[in-house]
Parts: sequence; structure tokens; C-alpha cells
Amino acid sequence: MMDKYINKKIAVGLSGGVDSSVALWLLKQQGYDVFALFMQNWHDTTGTLHGECEWEEELQVAKMVAKKVDVPFHFVDLSKEYRKQVVDYMFDEYDKGRTPNPDVLCNSKIKFAAFLRYAKELGADYVATGHYCQQDEFVDANGKSIYKIISGTDKNKDQTYFLCQLTQEQLSMSMFPIGHLCKPEVRKIAAAAGLPSADKKDSQGICFVGKVDLPIFLQQKLKAKEGRVIEIFKDFYDHLEGYPGYAPNMNFEEESHQEGRDIIMHAADVNADSKIMADKQNSNKYNDFSLEKNDCISENSLCEMAYEYEYKSSDGKDIGKHFGAQFFTIGQRKGLNIGGHKESIFVIHTDIKNNLIYVGQGHHFPGLLRKALFIQSKEIHWIREDLKMELGEAREYLVRIRYRQPLQKAVLFRRSNGIYIIFKEYQRGISAGQFAAWYSVDDLEMLGSGVIFSIYPPKKH
Repeated sequence: MMDKYINKKIAVGLSGGVDSSVALWLLKQQGYDVFALFMQNWHDTTGTLHGECEWEEELQVAKMVAKKVDVPFHFVDLSKEYRKQVVDYMFDEYDKGRTPNPDVLCNSKIKFAAFLRYAKELGADYVATGHYCQQDEFVDANGKSIYKIISGTDKNKDQTYFLCQLTQEQLSMSMFPIGHLCKPEVRKIAAAAGLPSADKKDSQGICFVGKVDLPIFLQQKLKAKEGRVIEIFKDFYDHLEGYPGYAPNMNFEEESHQEGRDIIMHAADVNADSKIMADKQNSNKYNDFSLEKNDCISENSLCEMAYEYEYKSSDGKDIGKHFGAQFFTIGQRKGLNIGGHKESIFVIHTDIKNNLIYVGQGHHFPGLLRKALFIQSKEIHWIREDLKMELGEAREYLVRIRYRQPLQKAVLFRRSNGIYIIFKEYQRGISAGQFAAWYSVDDLEMLGSGVIFSIYPPKKH
């Protein structure tokens, strides 16, 4: 038992699922003073798929678990805060053509904010959850406690990504009792303890809303409007070979196994005044650069690496219609309902202003693959503020741009307008509005995160 928790009261966020149930059980078995707190965050069933994560069922299971463990049970309705902080944000982001991650906001704004405040009103000193992540603490040279959040033991369930916007203050009052366990072990503990949630399926969909039919859910505020679907073909990228944000005619498998001492990136050999689209005769002229060459890499070159191509309807062929560009996201396959292709077609770009969707055929279609992304200065969040990057600095980190994605090697460059992340391997389906989280290479500590931002090449005159 850690000394800091002795004689302290701990509120366990009990959802009715097996993970939070085992977190509660373990803390009680270890002799801590614990109580269970269930939060209701959503009432509306519009767009939800019946039988998935209905809060009434979750509440009943949570009550039974608390009774089985023999701890006090409390209930709090945070639906107003949840709608304002998470759902309204989600609607607004989709309306702008961006892809939000409500689960990240749910944790930073609700579970470890509004929920934490209510738990403290009930006398709690700490809040514990069933997240698969690990925590550590040390005292720096100035006598200040520094809190670390580290990947969970179960790499298939590691949930640090969802906590990428937490602060040092929030971590100082948080506990993650099952972070050292793997999911099968958690199930075994629940079964052995006779917990009512032992065989309960994992929740899916939006945090505290459940699995939803997203277009129907979003139509609570966003209006459907018929638009056109434009297919882009692979040969379109032939004339974009000098455009560094893309991978025309790339051998994906070969690139994936590229070896090298450094993380090597490619930037087109162009300056600030040159055309973004190079002539074919110059398209293979690249400069290789590495971490050691940071001082020689201009912000303009990094910006060009992170550009997204802004498609026009004349770039491809009209192949069908859709019901609203704001309901689709980069990399999406389902919901297009367009046949006649040997391989599945995927969304590669959405044009909200003109209500157009651009698609490409195949999982490794060039338009889905990018080498870099950009995060604005105002969107950079450091969990470890003592390690934040200074202007002009470059560091090698491991980066994740979606939950359960294997960590990717990358170099982060801190420049005047934000952070550029250049990956070793091409990344599929980078979407503005999502979070990129970065980790230390040595111990997989999550150090910071930021919202991915779209930047487009200058307009030709």
C-alpha cells in the first residue's frame, strides 16, 4: 500500500463495466477507504443503437457491484456539463469538417474535472478509474512532485491516448488500479470475486452515449444536404510527385520496412517562393534530413511537408451522391453506398463549403497517406510541462494519432507557429480535429498532445 493513500478517501468512478468494478474491488481488498460514484452523462437516445450502453442498465449493475464489494454508493447527474463540454463541441467540430475525439474531452473535462469536483464535495481525496494505464511520481530538484502517465501493461488495451489532455493537477488526484494488469486477468479477478459485471461486454461508441448511428445522432443539430461524391484516381498523383505531403506511386510495403540509423524524412527541394507542384522532371529531387540537421530545416520546408492537397471537382469523376459532407471523415469506408469497385473506396477529403466528398479506391490509396501533420501553438498541451519543447528544438518521440494505433516513430519540430510532426513511415487517414499524442522512446511515458490542424498550400495566382 502506498503511504500517500493511507487514511485518504478514494472515490471510484464506477460505470458498471468490469474494469471499474475490478478497480473498486482491488482498492477495497488492499484496505483503502473507498466509495463508488456513478455518473449519468446522457439522457437522449436519439441515434443510439438499442441495447448498447444504456445508462439505466449500467446504473443497476454498478449498484450491484457496490453492494457486492460492500462500499457506499453515490449517483451524480453531469449531463448538463457533458452536453456543453463534450457533445456541443462534437457537433461544432463535425460542422467544420473536422473529426473530434469526444472520449478525450470526456476525460479531461468531465471525469477528471466535473466528476472530480463532485467527488471532493463528498469528501474524496483521490479519484480512481478503470483505465488501462500506469502512473508514477517523483520529486524534482526543487522539491516539486512530478506525475507521470505511462502506457498500460496490456498493449492491446492501453488507454493513455484517451488521457492525453490531463494536467499535472488532475494526475495528482488520480489513481489507475488496473494499469499493471491485462484484460484477461481483470476478467479472472472479477469472476473469482463474483462481481456482477464479470461477463459484461466492453462498452463501445461515444463515451457515456454508447454506440450510435453517427449521421442520425449528428442530425440533432446538423442538417442533411445532398452533395456529390468525386472519385480521384491513382494516376492523378503523377503530376504531384514534387508535392511533399503525398506519396505518389509509393511502394507501401517497401517503405514500411525502410531501415536507417536516423529517422529520415523527405522534403521537396523547393523554397518559399517556388511552386508547390514541381514539374515531373524535378519530381524525384529530394533532400534527406534527420534530427541532427534540425538547424538547417526551415519552417517553410516543414510546412510544405504538412500540407494537405485541396481537391477540386475537376480533379476526378462524379460517381454518386451523399447526404452531407459534414457527416463523413477521412479514411471512412462505411456509409458511402457506392458500388462498382474492385476494392473498397475510402473518403480522402471533405469540402464542407461546397458540400463535396472526395474518395479513392484501395486501403493504401495515395490520397490516404501522409508523412506529416501540424499542431497550432494554442493547441499544444504538455502533460510534463517541465519537458516542453523550446522554439527551434527538435526531438525524437513515439506518436499515436488514434486509439490502439501502434506507436509510430517520428520527429517533433517546435517552430514559431506550432509543432510539426514528421513520421518515419507514411500514416493513413490523418484527420484534422483528432489528437496526436507523443511518448518518450525509453519508457513509453505520454508527455503531451495536440489537436491536428489542416494547412493548405498557398493559392496559385
